[in-house]
Amino acid sequence: MKIEFETIGFIRTKEKNIPRHWSISDAEGEIIIDGKYTEGLRDIKKGQQIIVIFHFHKSPKFNSSYLIQKPPHKEKETGVFSTCSPVRPNAIGFSIVEVTGIQGNIISVRGIDMIDGTPVLDIKPVVERDKY
Repeated sequence: MKIEFETIGFIRTKEKNIPRHWSISDAEGEIIIDGKYTEGLRDIKKGQQIIVIFHFHKSPKFNSSYLIQKPPHKEKETGVFSTCSPVRPNAIGFSIVEVTGIQGNIISVRGIDMIDGTPVLDIKPVVERDKY
């Protein structure tokens, strides 16, 4: 089955040294959302955490040689599904970032691990267990 997605926006950042994972990042940037989706941002607030689902658009095409990888921070090789590697069968990533501001269709965030120009596929709220 083939599944297609359309981007809803992209990442804009001036950061040059992007951390390898959102959990260790203080890097800042913006999520620029296509204007036709602006109304959907209505209830996003400063201080909130959001999940950003994105496309690893610079990753090489996946093949079986990437099934086992050695993450730079690990001592041994690991199966791809036990890593956060951007080289995966479907080049989809997610990060949890903190909203530092929102104006119109631009969400300012802290904690990015995405490079400038990264296509954004979706945004979801972080919801605590039993709070939904």
